[in-house]
Amino acid sequence: MQQAEQIVVIEAKNLTKKFGNFVANDDLTFQVLSGEIFGFLGANGAGKTTTMRILCGLSTPTSGEISVAGYDVYTETEKIKRNIGYMSQKFSLYEDITMYENIRLFGGIYGLSRRTIRKRADELMEKLELKHARNM
Repeated sequence: MQQAEQIVVIEAKNLTKKFGNFVANDDLTFQVLSGEIFGFLGANGAGKTTTMRILCGLSTPTSGEISVAGYDVYTETEKIKRNIGYMSQKFSLYEDITMYENIRLFGGIYGLSRRTIRKRADELMEKLELKHARNM
């Protein structure tokens, strides 16, 4: 029986992220292969969310080489966003926007036109019977 080739889907080499003098990620190196289950464990403030924001193309690292699905986090964030799905245990990346704004945001991430986003977001809210929760 032939084994499937191990494809690197996430790779971080010497990932560092600083906020002023605070170092959130310090020289982090890891890779995730296709088919693997991978998780981050650590105390509050250990840099888990910062790392995920970088991997999702929502934040830029201070230094290091990082790729997701073969795309560079410095130059190809839109391609990364179109090729990944992410849901955290606590939806903390966009906690200050409404349900409707979240739907529209993800439509934009996936490259839909504003008109299409508005139409589909409205259709989705109606189909899921969530029109009353639009601004929650």
